[in-house]
Amino acid sequence: MRTWQVERRKRARHLIELGGLVVKAGIVDLTGDDRAVIFGALLWMADKLQSDQGEHVRALWAAKGKQAFDDEQKDRKEETLTASQEALHDEI
Repeated sequence: MRTWQVERRKRARHLIELGGLVVKAGIVDLTGDDRAVIFGALLWMADKLQSDQGEHVRALWAAKGKQAFDDEQKDRKEETLTASQEALHDEI
């Protein structure tokens, strides 16, 4: 595979992952998939990050995102454990 193809695939994967975050956060449903609203919100975020509050909001948003990822991982583990327990119960 050529270098440009590898780079194109990396970029496509990166963009898909970013879009997935927009969906995961519920933004698509909350805005009715209104691209102008989503873009406006992203521009507002960029303005906040470039402001004198930038470091504060970055830390705040990072903590909130990390907590959401941790909660999601915990929920996934609990679901897996519950499914395993139910499967074991069914075997008995």
